[in-house]
Amino acid sequence: MLKKPNVVVIGGGTGTYTVLTGLKSYPVNLSVIVSMMDSGGSNRVLRDEFGILPTSDIRQCIVALASKNANGLIRNLFTYRYSQGTGIEGMTFGNLFMAALTDIYGSQEKAIEKTCKFLEVKGKIIPVTYDNSHLVARYENGAQVLGEHIIDEPSEKNGKSRIVELYLAPPAKANKKAIDAILKADLIVIGPGDLYTSLVCNLVVEGVSEAVRKSKAKKVYVVNLMTKYGQTNNFSAKDHLKVIESYLGQEVINVCIVNKKINVPKTVLKRYEEENAELVKNDLKGNQKLQIISGDFHSDIVFEKHKGDKLKRSLIRHDSQKLAKAIMSIL
Repeated sequence: MLKKPNVVVIGGGTGTYTVLTGLKSYPVNLSVIVSMMDSGGSNRVLRDEFGILPTSDIRQCIVALASKNANGLIRNLFTYRYSQGTGIEGMTFGNLFMAALTDIYGSQEKAIEKTCKFLEVKGKIIPVTYDNSHLVARYENGAQVLGEHIIDEPSEKNGKSRIVELYLAPPAKANKKAIDAILKADLIVIGPGDLYTSLVCNLVVEGVSEAVRKSKAKKVYVVNLMTKYGQTNNFSAKDHLKVIESYLGQEVINVCIVNKKINVPKTVLKRYEEENAELVKNDLKGNQKLQIISGDFHSDIVFEKHKGDKLKRSLIRHDSQKLAKAIMSIL
């Protein structure tokens, strides 16, 4: 009997949710290493009032990998977001569920484990760290900003300036389970997702980049479809890869998956223009050390925010099945 390949996804947010949704239907040992730096929306409440680390990215991964046999009502509850109510407006049921379990068991790690068992999760969900740390961005204009949410939705001054360094305050050490998964991987997938606040935030955790470099796995980077104001203004595909490799090391990435031109509805494109975002141009060229997989990987669905959601979300996303097929072709 052939051994199932070990596939590790590193990231957070809707991009990681999309990758996991597609990959879970394939015969692989799937693990996801999830960012724990979120500080906006309901996660700010969790950090400030409950004293626990953010769970939104964890919750999305749990829902993505929940078994098809899991109760549909429970899956819907975990994504339900309160649109009213003092103190709970904007919160999700899933986040409150895990906060309650953390209080019951006295351990956030145990709460995540129990939630995964409850929803019959296929795969391993591994927080990149359990250290309480915040992102710090240093911009080319000299400004320094503390907090993922402020980096994600920057002031006008910083929004127009490039980030030149991202680090953690205080420094955080990687979860041992995350390092073990990376070293045992046959394939490591990074992205898609907000370049700094969903991807690089994992790579600056002590031990993660070193483990990725050391791992014998093929390393794949999935390039975003759209630029992000304040993080990737005017970035091409090559610019995205350059930032990833500035934290991982040159020529660590073996494969880049990049989308061809998207036919975006004019109404949607206008909304992106209002947010100072644009389609990512593909200027990558393959060589002996870098394979480029270019194709139609985007979804035709225009995603709208859920009622009660106060954060900005991607309207255009990758198609989970198309992306998963491209990733599996590498194996």
